[in-house]
Amino acid sequence: MNINPRDSWSSAELRIFKRLSTPPKIQHYLDTLPYNIDPIARSPRQVLRHKRAHCFDGALFAAAALEVQGYPPLLMDLRATDEDDDHVLAIYQEQGHYGAIAKSNYTGCRYRDPVYRTLRELAMSYFNIYFNLAGKKTLREYSSLFDLRNISDFDWRFTSEDVDTLGFRLDRIRHYRLISRKQERLLIAADDRLFRAETLGLDPRGAHKVKNSRL
Repeated sequence: MNINPRDSWSSAELRIFKRLSTPPKIQHYLDTLPYNIDPIARSPRQVLRHKRAHCFDGALFAAAALEVQGYPPLLMDLRATDEDDDHVLAIYQEQGHYGAIAKSNYTGCRYRDPVYRTLRELAMSYFNIYFNLAGKKTLREYSSLFDLRNISDFDWRFTSEDVDTLGFRLDRIRHYRLISRKQERLLIAADDRLFRAETLGLDPRGAHKVKNSRL
């Protein structure tokens, strides 16, 4: 890892990462953490200490855990309309195919097996279950890969400060549209069964506030 040795992981932290030896194990660890409703984003070290995460700091944690296992620490941004929140994924590859690890307040916006040939294909796997509390499908764009190894001026792994500034950088990289304006007009809302399934266990305090919410 390209890390300053003065800022390396502690032996206790490495013992945790040693147990998180595969992407599914990293996902399982994230799933055990309470959803972070605090208005801050924590570094991977702070996620370990506070034992809570939301989608952005959860993706950063997953990227750090993947890096310890020898994967490059990569993120991808899923951009929604103004009526919903964006979502961030930690991306990995196996046998040339993409998979994802994610922390989410919603049931289906989490792990993806490494079976997707392209990033667009991976992003589209989230489309049908990416909706707001009114049931409107809101996913519109996905980003190119954001390689955290290129971040040399910000201590994203270990800092005790808010890492939101990294989110702003992620938001500025190139994004690609998933559907056309004409296709947007054909979308239907999530039905009641899908809505209930995807919001199972959801903490409404951590969800984007919308008018006509079903909760």
